[in-house]
Amino acid sequence: MDNISNAMRHIDTGSDETNHREPISFEAFLHLVHENPVATIRNVFQVFHDLFKEYVGEGVDEYPNDPESIQYVSYDCSELFVKDADHPFFADRLFANRLVNHVDALRAGAQQNKIYIFDGPHGCGKSTFLNNLLKRFEEYANMEAGTRYETVWRLDRSQLPQEDGSETASILESLLQTSRSEKRQFDIVRAMAKHKANSPYVEVPCPCHDNPLLMIPKAQRRRFLDELFDNNAFKYTLFTDKAYEWIFHDLPCTICTSIYDALITRLKSPAKVFEMVYAVPYHFNRRLGRGISVFSPGDRPIKQVIQTNEILQRMINQLFSDSNQVRYIHSPFARTNNGIYALMDIKSHNIERLIELHNVISEGLHKVEDIEESVNSLFLAVMNPEDKKNIKDFQSFSDRIVYITIPYVLDLNTEVEIYRDVFGAHIDESFLPRVLHNFARVIISSRLSLRSEAMLEWIPEPEKYRRYCDKNLQLLKMEIYTGHIPEWLSEEDRKALTAKRRRRIIGESTSEGRQGISGRDSIKIFNTFYATYAKSGELIDMAMLCKFFHGQKELKASIPDGLLDSLLTLYDFTILQEVKESLYYYNEEQIHREILNYMFAVNFEPGSTETCRFTGDQLHITEEMLDSFERRMLGEKVEKIKLLNLRKDTQKEYTSRTLTQEIMVAEKPPTETRLFRSLKDRYEFNLKEKVLDPFLENENFRRAIKDYAGEDFKTYDKKIREDVSFLIANLMKRYRYTEQGAQAICIYVIDNDLARRFTNP
Repeated sequence: MDNISNAMRHIDTGSDETNHREPISFEAFLHLVHENPVATIRNVFQVFHDLFKEYVGEGVDEYPNDPESIQYVSYDCSELFVKDADHPFFADRLFANRLVNHVDALRAGAQQNKIYIFDGPHGCGKSTFLNNLLKRFEEYANMEAGTRYETVWRLDRSQLPQEDGSETASILESLLQTSRSEKRQFDIVRAMAKHKANSPYVEVPCPCHDNPLLMIPKAQRRRFLDELFDNNAFKYTLFTDKAYEWIFHDLPCTICTSIYDALITRLKSPAKVFEMVYAVPYHFNRRLGRGISVFSPGDRPIKQVIQTNEILQRMINQLFSDSNQVRYIHSPFARTNNGIYALMDIKSHNIERLIELHNVISEGLHKVEDIEESVNSLFLAVMNPEDKKNIKDFQSFSDRIVYITIPYVLDLNTEVEIYRDVFGAHIDESFLPRVLHNFARVIISSRLSLRSEAMLEWIPEPEKYRRYCDKNLQLLKMEIYTGHIPEWLSEEDRKALTAKRRRRIIGESTSEGRQGISGRDSIKIFNTFYATYAKSGELIDMAMLCKFFHGQKELKASIPDGLLDSLLTLYDFTILQEVKESLYYYNEEQIHREILNYMFAVNFEPGSTETCRFTGDQLHITEEMLDSFERRMLGEKVEKIKLLNLRKDTQKEYTSRTLTQEIMVAEKPPTETRLFRSLKDRYEFNLKEKVLDPFLENENFRRAIKDYAGEDFKTYDKKIREDVSFLIANLMKRYRYTEQGAQAICIYVIDNDLARRFTNP
């Protein structure tokens, strides 16, 4: 018995109190509004925006100081679509940016009279996306952070005296006339009426979930709110921000309006009327269709298009002694007013529902007999491409539809996250670094357009990047889609990637991902690949990946010609840079001194002698001095014109930004300026290009790598042992190689002579 009692106490203390909050008076509600106006004065569009702000946040811009930034940021949507989800949905960077932009526009109220249709090919996860979004919205709306209040009337019997005696008798007598033969129903109604008759008030909930502030007559609302708030930042926002226009323009539902009018007629005092206005948290429940309603194509439309509450209607009639003064009738749309109305696929019965929404969305009104019912809901739907034909004949509706594309994943990082979710995060242990992501690149290549006008306008001659990219520039485009600008791009092309060009490239994503290998098929293909090679005992490398795809005859038509060869070349270049980076160590203090001296020296004519303000060194500035540093930056064989361009650009950046803005105004140390970082990156890159040269001719270096961590490794020269240990340790630390993987990749770089292959033209 003690166990049972403890268990029941646990249930009682662990219950969700938000579901059982009692109504509060209008005056108490105004205290909440005054203390926290942002949370209490918001409609469904603002709450939807707040949901994203809570679970997604601001996002991360990898290039915050880029003057050509287009705010294409990395949003972490896992809290919204993945966490605790039965079927996670992974939003790639492209879709996440489009979605957040639409949500921002929703909050501003610019697109409220719309239906948002998420369209995309089969297997892209549309239904999963919508279900997960609605689940999280329901959770958030029922949390304290997402709480909104709706109106409930408590009609005080003592202030509304009846003219004809017992209310209970009147109700029962009326019911007996219509249902005398149904004794069981009569008994139930009699019990309910007796309970209600003993209550000091009749509680009438607003079926349209109106905010209690809307009960204030529209003509007086602006002045009322002006007096309610002090002159602060929120008050300015309230009266100027388009997102808050609804609080001044919207009318309460016809039921609340008629109750207010009936009360003011009887009581003659608005203050007494508002004593009967209460506020209660708007509780959402998708399963009950309260606040959220989702309709599948097979759900038949309800026959009863007008809904009422007969018992409540009779009580209202009794209070006001007038059966026509307050008519408690509403449509099914009232259940999701200030909530979400969603259609799962536009076909079958959902075509009828979409057509019915035409007037509702266009005018924001719905006719219930002779009553006009306001509808302010967020309308969402998902649609397959072939279903667009079902609404093509309704051209007048087209300007009310906003299509948001959900294509197949085009962000390789997201594609990899899907594999990890399906097969487990441990799959990384079976791959050499970058190979798993290269599998994703092959899959995504099938979803991209072969020809990109935006990419060709930026880089008219793709052939110059044949060592790093494919002829269609798809590998480069994938990097842009992930928000990464590759280091192997020339300085000229980096500068040419303007905000306008970047927007155009990102904009092409809306027409891609509608064909190619679907999400479902990519999981099947990966399963086959992983099952084939993960059991071999060796780490999965690029040779295995290329062998697999070359052997998949049915996939050849989907994968662009030459893509695998280009991917292998890019991989070779990338791991070569990793090995060089891991082997490279230098005197950082000396490099800093040389860069600072150069930054200072370019501002003077050759032949002059000056003392550097940053290092204190006395500099005899000559053409040879400047030329020597510039060739260490750009390479010994570079044309003179490029050296002069570097000198000119450095001098311009130094005078216009580095000295005047960053050092003098922002008081940054010179080593933290943008110019210094840029020069250092290029300086180090050129030094690293030659870091392998001393080791390539030394056969002992290769053998020492192969024997690393074995007994034979101790027999090698101390310098070789130090270099090899330094190399292996850095590969493991910086690039997440295992010891076995680090050895394998070093041998691969040496045996394939990658250093010379990427040095010689």
